[in-house]
Amino acid sequence: MTEHEPQAVQARYARRDAATDAARYSLYANAAALQAQQERLRAMARIWRAHGWTSLARRPMVEVGCGRGGNLHDLVRLGATPACLTGLELLPERAAAARATLPAAVALVEGDAALAPVPPASQDAVLAFTLFSSLLDGDYRRHMAQQLWHWVAPGGGVLVYDFVVNNPANPDVRGVPLRELGQLFPGAQIHSCRLTLAPPVARRLPTPWIAPASALLWPLRTHRLSWAVKPR
Repeated sequence: MTEHEPQAVQARYARRDAATDAARYSLYANAAALQAQQERLRAMARIWRAHGWTSLARRPMVEVGCGRGGNLHDLVRLGATPACLTGLELLPERAAAARATLPAAVALVEGDAALAPVPPASQDAVLAFTLFSSLLDGDYRRHMAQQLWHWVAPGGGVLVYDFVVNNPANPDVRGVPLRELGQLFPGAQIHSCRLTLAPPVARRLPTPWIAPASALLWPLRTHRLSWAVKPR
């Protein structure tokens, strides 16, 4: 395993243009980003309701690579209890941005997630959104997956949202096809759906066309939302 992968991730993020990222992922200014977020939230709620969860209240959940806290905000809006949520973030500036906006009861831990003090079998859900595609070292990917699986309580799961194909314009990410996800979480029962119209396509469409195009152009969906459930 390459122990320097966290430092490599930091270097890859440092090469990114912060202003471009802010515009690309702004839910206010970017209709394609807003559509992707709303589609993902509906799919999350649908997966967890099908799993038998009538509520997210009082369910312990941790997000690995929580960034500026957007997904944790979404969990609170879906009914999760802030004091039961934890965000893990490698990059100090993103962790600081999350702390500035999230409810005070949400726990935030800065640093390498693989070293985070999360007790084994303590979480009903572990979120990994565009996490594995950012880990280019295969051994470290598998190590991280094992760590996440260690934290999940029996009957809970890991919720993965990630690219399923490589992005030829971005060598700093690598797709995570469904077959590899099964290898990362052997023994898991995986429920998965394709989401998110290819962002370069969605950003070029007039706002009223984005949702219909996402529904119709299934082959152009570039991400999967997958719920990997640990047996009881």
